[in-house]
Amino acid sequence: MALYEHLLIARQDISAQQVDALATHLKTILEGEEGKVEKQEYWGLRGLAYRIKKNRKGHYVLLNINAPAKAVQELERQLKINEDVLRFITVKVDQFEQSSNKNKREREENKTENADAAGTKAETAGTKEAAQ
Repeated sequence: MALYEHLLIARQDISAQQVDALATHLKTILEGEEGKVEKQEYWGLRGLAYRIKKNRKGHYVLLNINAPAKAVQELERQLKINEDVLRFITVKVDQFEQSSNKNKREREENKTENADAAGTKAETAGTKEAAQ
């Protein structure tokens, strides 16, 4: 079985619980085709770069899928029928990446650590100048 990252955007006028129910429905479709959802991540209601089907916002959901190609084809067929889904994309990957939220947190932590390190270097340089 292959690994896939699947991202879908649902309409803005449905609730987060309905989006979760949609993701659960997709999970049952995949499990029926001998696939498995490794991780499900709800990114929330976000603004779109341009209007899609008269919507300015959408609910984003990321699924990490371990499934055969036949299961992914069935998943995409079901999404084309569903009126609540604005867009979706499925990409085959070699391995799953860690969460984008975790990546963002790590980048912010590294920035603060680098700023602290730069601040201590500046303080030591300032004391050296004062001593001379």
